[in-house]
Amino acid sequence: MGSSKASCTVSLFQLFIVVCLVFQCFARVHADLSATLIVNASDASGKPIPETLFGIFFEEINHAGAGGIWAELVSNRGFEAGGPNTPSNIDPWSIIGSGSLINVETDRSSCFDRNKVALRLEVLCDSKGDNICPADGVGVYNPGFWGMNIEQGKKYKVVFYVRSTESLNLTVSLTGSNGVGNLASFVITGSALDFSNWTKVETLLVAKETNHNSRLQLTTTTKGVIWLDQVSAMPLDTYKGHGFRSDLVGMLADLKPKFIRFPGGCFVEGEWLRNAFRWQATVGPWEERPGHFGDVWMYWTDDGLGYFEFLQLAEDLDALPIWVFNNGVSHNDQVDTSAVLPFVQEALDGIEFARGDPTSKWGSLRADMGHPEPFDLRYVAVGNEDCGKKNYRGNYLEFFKAIRNAYPDIKIISNCDGSSRSLDHPADMYDYHVYTNANDMFSRANAFDRTSRDGPKAFVSEYAVTGKDAGTGSLLAALAEAGFLIGLEKNSDAVEMVSYAPLFVNANDRRWNPDSIVFNSFQLYGTPSYWVQQFFSESSGATLLGSSLQATSSNSIVASAITFQSSVDKKNYIRIKVVNFGTNAVNLKISIAGLEPNSLQLSGSQTVLTSANVMDENSFSQPKKVVPNQSLLKNVGKDMNVTVPPRSFTSFDLLKESSNLKMTGHESSSRSSI
Repeated sequence: MGSSKASCTVSLFQLFIVVCLVFQCFARVHADLSATLIVNASDASGKPIPETLFGIFFEEINHAGAGGIWAELVSNRGFEAGGPNTPSNIDPWSIIGSGSLINVETDRSSCFDRNKVALRLEVLCDSKGDNICPADGVGVYNPGFWGMNIEQGKKYKVVFYVRSTESLNLTVSLTGSNGVGNLASFVITGSALDFSNWTKVETLLVAKETNHNSRLQLTTTTKGVIWLDQVSAMPLDTYKGHGFRSDLVGMLADLKPKFIRFPGGCFVEGEWLRNAFRWQATVGPWEERPGHFGDVWMYWTDDGLGYFEFLQLAEDLDALPIWVFNNGVSHNDQVDTSAVLPFVQEALDGIEFARGDPTSKWGSLRADMGHPEPFDLRYVAVGNEDCGKKNYRGNYLEFFKAIRNAYPDIKIISNCDGSSRSLDHPADMYDYHVYTNANDMFSRANAFDRTSRDGPKAFVSEYAVTGKDAGTGSLLAALAEAGFLIGLEKNSDAVEMVSYAPLFVNANDRRWNPDSIVFNSFQLYGTPSYWVQQFFSESSGATLLGSSLQATSSNSIVASAITFQSSVDKKNYIRIKVVNFGTNAVNLKISIAGLEPNSLQLSGSQTVLTSANVMDENSFSQPKKVVPNQSLLKNVGKDMNVTVPPRSFTSFDLLKESSNLKMTGHESSSRSSI
């Protein structure tokens, strides 16, 4: 019996210990779920955020331009992507009809000096006789970029150049992907004399039906030889009428970018200099642009989206253009500094094209293209990720001296990272690129806390979470990036500009993963990373408020506060942004100091980006699975208790009473909500 009593005593003691441990654990967990954010909203505490802080970076990658934002439906419209005498290289063009009915090859008989390749069709059949053509004719078709999106009632301008040895009877039509169905068509007829020389043909097709996977056909039933070149099909309905796909550029406009960096990226460098983007080959009439093979991302571009169009896009988005040009360095070869002056002159000519008087050599070409007024080019970047290359610094200095002398107001961006040390060469800004895992990205919220404020400012021109954390655009990646961006916002006295990369991916050609906006010929959606950027669309030119976060688990929560004026209702707001990177909800007490009594409206809004699983993504079937959700925030005051969900990004928009508070002079217009 005594033995049993001792055992009971031990059990009670053990139970007591367990209860104590559970209580302590509960206390610790409870402490981890609480935090206090103190915001100083007085005018004296605010610091101006650069007008240019948040923008976008466009690179021709993933068919972002060709087959993407540039609305041209025809792929390889000039047949230049292939070579002479090899019909298979006219890809994606295909032949309609057997070899006994039609022979198709390329030759160099085009009327355009810079793109001499044309397509020669020798039609061996006829509408009568022994060798009769099929009823629908023979010829060629182009499926575009994984199918042409043709929509009922919309108009499509088809342009091409044609020459013929015989009378011409050529049908231009839009059909289904298998050639069946007539969405729209037009017949071009004329005598042999009419088409004995190269002739430009234009026609407007109106779609009778919708088909997201269409193709363009050019067919005939007349024997003879026909040459075709520069075949284009463009919808008339483009963004501001300038040739851009409206839905894709509309998503960019929703970000309210303050700048657009273009056209790359590695696209600017090329694997070899012979394939680098050279601006002079991408301007002038589209028919005369030779196009080039982008050997970094391994596809042909006709360069319909060229230097002029990039400048036009920036203007259409009310964003400042940042032109990245080649500095004589590619991935595999480079020009010695002693021989780099032709590249320097090319850069100077490019600036003159953008900014020069319409009577100047290159400014007159811009005027001829329909834009006599100069573009607002204030920034140039000398190369991309070339700092470690042998000749970069020597080449850079040649560019810097020449541009500074000719255009002293232009800000020049170096490829060399100056965040942790002083640059050994002059620059107005320096590039900072970071692709990393989610935990590391989130930890970089403090990356610029100790960066010198005296030297050149940082341009965080490429950032993204990559690898397994990213999936093809996960919530986890977006939250880590949100924490990083809050850190950049709070360090905007050292960081001048920020842009995500890459911006676009055509789902049929994913060369890089992840990306901000995913699309195909007719669908599109934003990844969670895209929606994170919308939280910051009001920050450029706003006022950063002083804030202090006290949290028992400070490594999983970051926050910032700004004040801004909405461009929608012209009212003044305080926006508090909080990223909870942890797995537990946080009870957050918000205390706002420096305000007059009754200076806040009693209600505001709360916008939350989260999902059931941290690896959740959006898709064509569920484009809004992970998007911000806005709700009413009640009982707004200078002291509030709110709950921040686990694995979430939340913003609280508090409307200020305009009668009691005035905006400081450096605050600018922006939208009040996502």
